[in-house]
Amino acid sequence: MVRAGATPPDLPLLVPGAPAAVVDLAAFDANADDLVRRAGGRPIRVASKSLRCRALLERTLARPGFAGVMAYSLAEAIWLVRTGTSDDVFVAYPSADLAALRTVAADAALRRAITLAVDATEQLELWAGALGSGAGVRVAVDVDAGLRLGPLRIGARRSPVWTPSHAAAVARHAVARGFVVVGALFYDAQVAGVADASAAVRWVKRRSLAQLARRRTGIVAALREVAPLEFVNVGGTGSLDRFGADPVITEVAAGSGLYGPALFDGYDGFAPRAALWFATPVVRRPGRGLVTVFAGGYAASGAAGPDRLPRPASGLRLLGLEGAGEVQTPVRGRRARRLRVGDPVWFRPAKAGEVLERFDAVHLADAGRVVDVVPTYRGEGRNFG
Repeated sequence: MVRAGATPPDLPLLVPGAPAAVVDLAAFDANADDLVRRAGGRPIRVASKSLRCRALLERTLARPGFAGVMAYSLAEAIWLVRTGTSDDVFVAYPSADLAALRTVAADAALRRAITLAVDATEQLELWAGALGSGAGVRVAVDVDAGLRLGPLRIGARRSPVWTPSHAAAVARHAVARGFVVVGALFYDAQVAGVADASAAVRWVKRRSLAQLARRRTGIVAALREVAPLEFVNVGGTGSLDRFGADPVITEVAAGSGLYGPALFDGYDGFAPRAALWFATPVVRRPGRGLVTVFAGGYAASGAAGPDRLPRPASGLRLLGLEGAGEVQTPVRGRRARRLRVGDPVWFRPAKAGEVLERFDAVHLADAGRVVDVVPTYRGEGRNFG
């Protein structure tokens, strides 16, 4: 299902240098306001992987209701702190970048600003071995937030930490090796990242949230016996309003909802506006009702399938046997009959910031005109994997 508002920016001409990425600022800001409303007063930590554009990260952090960055790379976190984007960056994925870790350990400002996720003593031993000790580096315990029903496990295969005793054991080992335990992470991928496509999915979400609420209370209590926690982070765009008034939660996370990509069509409780688009020109007409555009094969990560492909707008559709191509993409539909070589075709990416690894810049549009052009991570010469 395509949500209302999933129409391309009203730009009179294709922005120069197509293919080009465009963010509709009115939609972006409306999505930010809606995330704050749904967060219910809890601060939102912005997921940088979902934006991958420093100017838009900073635009978001300047708004009331947002505080701190959830990064995906330790090198990225160092860069965001040193550029002044944020002085509170949580790297929510364990790192094996020992050179970056040594940089953090040797710089008091970076040690204060950056926290690393950890879920195993093996990771702690790798880090301590590189540093000689924990060197006061801040860590947060990443806890499995999936659903378990007997032998069945539903959710992302992230952390092995499931019980209060296991979480406390990781935290105690961290303290013993000289790290500073400051937080906990519970990311419910099977709730936050899955559209409400069926009654079965809705049932899984309800069971997940109920089971997680019971476990989270005990796990946080066990961690607080080891160290005073500064933050307990939960959720994502698809679930940040699903945690009620649970007093152990201090913040939520979101990022994709700012861009409103195609995978976020079909949720029951919210409808983000489509803010991120890319446009690419028609380069040939191989048949009636069929045109081919340049490039366009910006597939999203995850389990391979049609839902990971970009979606053409204006009633156009991809060909089932070709999909979106590396250097050309055919699309068909009634509107294709009226398109000429050189005309733009607009697409929505399936996921959020990932597509910006293919663009050096983002054109910011407002009221039908481009008001600014800002670099992506790639445009600033940064590639964090």
